[in-house]
Amino acid sequence: MLSRVAERVYWTARYLERAENTARLIDAYDKLMFDLPRAVNLSWYHLVNINSADDFFEKRFKSKSEKNVIKFLLSDKSNPNSIVSSIKMIRENLRTTRDVVPADIWKIINELNIFLEENITQGVNRSKRFQFLDELIKRFQQIHGLIYGTMPHHSAWYFMRLGRNVERADMITRQLDAGVSALLYTAKDEAAVNRKQIIWGSVLRALSADQPYRRSTRSAVTGSEVVRYLIKDPDFPRTITHCYLSVEDSASHLPRSEAVTKEIRKYQKHLSSPLNFDNLDERLRDYLNDLQLHLASIHHAIQKNWFSNH
Repeated sequence: MLSRVAERVYWTARYLERAENTARLIDAYDKLMFDLPRAVNLSWYHLVNINSADDFFEKRFKSKSEKNVIKFLLSDKSNPNSIVSSIKMIRENLRTTRDVVPADIWKIINELNIFLEENITQGVNRSKRFQFLDELIKRFQQIHGLIYGTMPHHSAWYFMRLGRNVERADMITRQLDAGVSALLYTAKDEAAVNRKQIIWGSVLRALSADQPYRRSTRSAVTGSEVVRYLIKDPDFPRTITHCYLSVEDSASHLPRSEAVTKEIRKYQKHLSSPLNFDNLDERLRDYLNDLQLHLASIHHAIQKNWFSNH
C-alpha cells in the first residue's frame, strides 16, 4: 500500500472517531445539565477547555455561552476539530481512497454531509438537540459497521483500526477529564453523593459503558470504580487499556512495525503505574494529560514510520 493512501485511511478513521465522540460528549453534557440540581451552574466552556481548543474559540467568540460553545463544536469551520470540519476531512480522505474502503461508505458520508447542512441548527438549538445528536451517532455507527463488517482485514483495515483506537483512547481521556472537571466545578454542591453519581453515570453513558461497567464491576456507580474501569479494563472496547492493546495488535500486522510497537509498549507501562483512584482531582487531570501526550508520541511514531516518505 502506498504511504499516502495508508495515511489517508488512518486519518479517515481518526476523524470518524473524533466526530462521533464529540457528538457523544455534547449529548452527555447536555443531559448532565438537566440531571444536576438547578442551583449548579456548570459551564459549557469546559467542553472547549478539555478539547484544548481555547485559542481557536477565543479568536472566534467573545462570549463563552452555551450557544457559542455548541456552534464551535458542531458547525464552526474555523475549528479544525468541529464535527463539520471532521466530516469535510473524512470526505476529502475518502475521495482519494475509495478503491480500498467499502464503496457504500462514500455514499453514506455524502448523505451525512447533506444531513448536517440541512439540520445543523437543530443541534445548536436546545429543543431538538437530543434527536439531532442521536441521529448523528447512529449514522457514525452505521459507517463503523460497514468498515468492520465488510472490509477485508488487509493493510487498509489495520491502518483504520490503528487510527480509530489512537483517537478513541485520546477521546476517552477527554471524557474522563470532563467528569473530573464537572466534579471540581460543582464541589460546593450540598448534594455531594448524588452529584457524583449523576456525573459519573453521565460519563459511562457517553461511552455506552453503563451496562458493561455494571456487569464487570457488580458495583454501584462511584467515581473511583468508573475511572478504574475506563482506564484499566482490557475487554470493553471503549477503555484506554483496550485501545492500547488494539493499537499494538494492529501495528503488529503491518510491515516494519518494530519501532512503533516499541513506542506503544513504552507507554503501556504508564497505564500499569500506580494511581490512587480515590483522588479524583487535579492529580487525575495531570495523569490524563500525560496519557494524551503519550498518545501524541505514538501518533508521531506512526507518522514517522509509515507516512513520512511522501
